[in-house]
Amino acid sequence: MPSDFMLKAVNAAHRTLLRISFGRLGTEYFGMPALELTTIGRKTGRPRSVMLTAPIVDGDDYIIVASRAGDPTHPAWYGNLRDDPAVEVSFRNGPRRAMTAQILTTEQRAPLWSRIVADYPVYGDYQKRTAREIPLVRLTPTVENA
Repeated sequence: MPSDFMLKAVNAAHRTLLRISFGRLGTEYFGMPALELTTIGRKTGRPRSVMLTAPIVDGDDYIIVASRAGDPTHPAWYGNLRDDPAVEVSFRNGPRRAMTAQILTTEQRAPLWSRIVADYPVYGDYQKRTAREIPLVRLTPTVENA
């Protein structure tokens, strides 16, 4: 499993690529649109940002995967949005938008998971590495942004 250091290094490199290319590079990652998710840290109360992919884009909604590469623990950002679903998202290096995160139920997850694994088999590999059901999260614009 990737270490915290490795995950942070990949995120830093992704942000650097976006910055030095003035947003021309890094808006996709492994063929999926990239977004920056900002949550409020459940322990610190401070904003925490992470670069993620959105394997499903449904209009203004984005589906993200809390895989952590198949690690047995959820990613920190997942715990943050579970405790406070008010998040900010910059999609493909665009402007930040206030959004609401909804952790999908097993029933809501099933058809989307099938689509994701069909299009991006690496997520199926991640699921095989862990006993936990890898959560899916829907990000939806808040009412004032809709």
